[in-house]
Amino acid sequence: MTAPAWPERIVASARLWLGTPYLHQASVPGVGCDCLGLVRGIYRDLYGHEPELPPAYGPDWAEASGRETLALAARRHLTEIAPGEAGPGDVLLFSYGRGWPAKHCAVQTGPARMIHAYNLHPVAEVALVPWWRARLRFAFRFPTDL
Repeated sequence: MTAPAWPERIVASARLWLGTPYLHQASVPGVGCDCLGLVRGIYRDLYGHEPELPPAYGPDWAEASGRETLALAARRHLTEIAPGEAGPGDVLLFSYGRGWPAKHCAVQTGPARMIHAYNLHPVAEVALVPWWRARLRFAFRFPTDL
């Protein structure tokens, strides 16, 4: 039996988190996570270590700083791609308002599907509907050569 292709491996890792309760700043499958904790957990699963520990952050961290903190962190550990090139296994970053920094992340699982942890909801695989597509600001790929 051959190993799954890289995107399939990432999607399989993301699906292990389905149903994990939302818990701000957490990253423990089945116990709790937020959107960043989900991506951190997938990274740990793929590479065996945490890329970096994020500093403590409040729910309004992006609005308060006005900086693209999430995108800058993603650039340190992932490969940036054009949002229109994103496919299964890629990390998507969203902004909730025009001109606001990106503050939500998800993993694309298909042409129109993604897995994410969303405030007060367990990790779920959902449709990548026009509402989300309109807020997509950045996309990143997990590197294969770590």
